[in-house]
Amino acid sequence: MAHGHTITIERGGRHVRVVHDGRVLAESDRPLVLRETGCPVRYYLPAEDVRLDLLTPSDTRTYCPFKGTASYWSLPEAPDLVWAYPDPKPDVREIKDHLCFYEVEVS
Repeated sequence: MAHGHTITIERGGRHVRVVHDGRVLAESDRPLVLRETGCPVRYYLPAEDVRLDLLTPSDTRTYCPFKGTASYWSLPEAPDLVWAYPDPKPDVREIKDHLCFYEVEVS
């Protein structure tokens, strides 16, 4: 990691639910909680807990020097709502096969 930049990943014990326009897109009791310097806390959910049948893969790709290249999924009215790192860098390998949403409810 770059000087002063840290990423920590831990197993979350809380229930995470993602609802968009009244539709539940994901629900998990097994989130990974990712904390990164300068970024909001993010919840990465196992792919099995995400309604991938409702999402469409996007052509968008972004690159993070700390996590790798992200792929995105969209809803018709919400482009690039979800992302994942299919081949994450070794320091964050736990997030492989997990997806992250911008807006989540944690209980």
